[in-house]
Order: sequence, then C-alpha cells, then structure tokens
Amino acid sequence: MIISCLIVEDEPLARNLLTDYVKKVPYLHLIEACASPLAALEILREQPIDLLFLDIQMPEITGISLLKILPKKPLVILTTAYSEYALESYELDVLDYLLKPISLDRFLKAVAKASERLTISPAPPPVIEKPTTETVQPFVFVKDGTKLVKIRWNDILYVEGLKDYVAIHTRQQRIVSLQRLKSLEFQLPADQFIRIHHSYIVALEGIDVVHKDKVQVGNLFLPISDTYRKPFKDFIDRNHIQPE
Repeated sequence: MIISCLIVEDEPLARNLLTDYVKKVPYLHLIEACASPLAALEILREQPIDLLFLDIQMPEITGISLLKILPKKPLVILTTAYSEYALESYELDVLDYLLKPISLDRFLKAVAKASERLTISPAPPPVIEKPTTETVQPFVFVKDGTKLVKIRWNDILYVEGLKDYVAIHTRQQRIVSLQRLKSLEFQLPADQFIRIHHSYIVALEGIDVVHKDKVQVGNLFLPISDTYRKPFKDFIDRNHIQPE
C-alpha cells in the first residue's frame, strides 16, 4: 500500500530533513512539503491525505490549532522541539510525537506505526543504508557578515544561541552568524554534538570535565538545564565518559 503524506513545517532545514526521510521510504508518497499551515489546509480540503507530519510552533496558526479545525483528520505525526506539548497532542489522538532533532531511526518507527494502522499486513520498515563516515561532510559553511566561512566540525568547541544569531566558538576564533540555534542544530553530527541548554550546544571533543549541573570547556563553565539533562547523560554514557 502506498501512503500519501503531507509535511507542514515552517523551518526550511527541518522541512528538507523530513522530505529527505520520506523519500527514503518506498511506500511513502509525498504530496507536498508546506511552509505554511494555511497552504496545507487548502491541500487537505482538496484531496485525501493518509499521513500528516505536522510541526506545532508555526506562524499564522499552530499545528494544534490546525488539527482542531480539520473536518476530517488523516493520521498525524507531530514534530516539535518542545516536549511540553506531548500531553495535549495525545489528547488530540495523534499517532506519534517526534521530538526534534529527529533521527532517521525514530522517524522509521513512527512511519511503521502508520503503516500498521493503515494496512492489515503492515509493510516492513525499509532497510536504509546509513552513510559511512567517509561520506559525511566534515564541515559547514556559515555566513559571517558578507562572507562565507568554512568551519570544520572538529574545530568547534561549543555553539551559543543569541536570539536570531549563533556564536560558533572554535579553537581559533568566534564566528557570529545570522541563524537560529535550532536551525544549526539540524546540521551538526548527532554523534559529535549535544544540546545541553536552551542556549548551548557543546562538542564532545570540547568537553574537558562533566560536573553535576555543568560542563567545563577550557576555563569556561556551561550550564546543563533540566530539559536536556537526560539526553546529555545518555550521550555521555554512550561515549564512556563518567561524570565526576
């Protein structure tokens, strides 16, 4: 069975990531990837959709509000960076709830759940070959004023969010770029970087000491917030670093 799906996500990087994931799954057919919930509403009114990937925090109306006004709801997988919406989402009978940044493995589990709901004999999750380390781009270009600066992942110590800007602290310099921290987070390799606070992402290579509620990067101490404490602990455990 082919499952028609619609992506509603206002952030370009997150929208592109979900589009790429959908294209990897043979039995998913992407109808559209919308940046606007109002544009998505028009599509939903004009044609049947089996599965909706829906961001919660968007301009115009929220994903939750869109769900409430839909006369006929497809299966819904919510995507968001904020875990506090989980309870309300389940009250709306959504199929699944994906917390950003979304890994391919977690995406495939949600899609398999949709397949089980829509078919008597669920399609098996596709086997996706993950890129080897040789094929992963080891750097990113970021805009610094009027120029593009190439930054290698291995040179980054930590990234600091400054409202609509990010400050990328490397071993050699500090680069300020016009983009949000969450947008840059999607580009960082998940096995090398971890979010520890609303305002900080730290590189595994940059951590010198892990304290109870902070990490030490050189002479600097960065706070670990309650929201990110458990994911950070799991990240540290996977890399065999023991807190002091």
